[in-house]
Amino acid sequence: MHAPKTYSSCEEMIKNASADKLEAVYIATDAPSHARLAIMALEHGLHVVSACPGLFGADQLELVPKLVDAVKASGKLYMMNETSAYRPECYAMRKIFEAGGFGKHVFTEGEYFHYWGEKGLGSYNGWRKGLPPQYYPTHSNGNYTCVTHKRFVKVSCTGVKSLMVGRYSKNRYDNNPFGSEYAMFQCEDGSASRMLVHWDTPSYSGEDGRIWGQKGCYIPEKGGYRGWFKDEVSKMTLSRPKLPPGMPGGGHGGSHGYLTDDFIRSILVKDHKPCVDVYTALNTTVAGIYAHMSAIKDGERLAIPEL
Repeated sequence: MHAPKTYSSCEEMIKNASADKLEAVYIATDAPSHARLAIMALEHGLHVVSACPGLFGADQLELVPKLVDAVKASGKLYMMNETSAYRPECYAMRKIFEAGGFGKHVFTEGEYFHYWGEKGLGSYNGWRKGLPPQYYPTHSNGNYTCVTHKRFVKVSCTGVKSLMVGRYSKNRYDNNPFGSEYAMFQCEDGSASRMLVHWDTPSYSGEDGRIWGQKGCYIPEKGGYRGWFKDEVSKMTLSRPKLPPGMPGGGHGGSHGYLTDDFIRSILVKDHKPCVDVYTALNTTVAGIYAHMSAIKDGERLAIPEL
């Protein structure tokens, strides 16, 4: 892969991809631009890895089929850099799930805590001001979608109004009042999931998840996990493999290096599929958009369309 030149915009770089002999692009712009730029890059013949979320808000639902079609038409790779997918706990849960250690899935919990304080976090054109929590659901929802690669089918969500008036009094999201949103999902496999996103809860920052099945459960603890399994899983290798020499794990629980490795391997190695491909990315993200719709409707239970 070739290092890009300096451009005044991401759009300009993408349009010059062929001349610069670029093969792939990492989209780490403001969240509202991710899907649009990903589609543009795919249409210009680039492999794409996007920061999360892959899709942003109800007004972008029309981009879902366009993104899927762009992946199909281009034959190129799309991946979303969902950090929960390669946190050590989620990786272990995925390995146990794939080996059948949980048996029939029963219940998943996930939480994303990110306290922004009274002033909030700065953002390009203020996209974070008044942000509905479930518009950024990937760090919680990934504890189900990035383990099972299945989808949520129905949701009822409760929104809790923020006391931080300065951040929520007026915003671009129809004056969204909610600083925390608590979603209860019915899942494709018949199980249930409770997924929480907190912007204004004074606490540690974290991306946490737990799973229960009819044959066992997995509850992460410092230095390991607390669980019970009918079948023996202690002999399974649940720790992440070593990264290539010189590649650090990076932030978000050491997930950055593994996401990068997954993306590059998916380009170079035949039949290697990324953990968070376009379908898992959208199933993780779209569910949050419908969760916020439910919260606005006082918790009305809504069906989440299949892609």
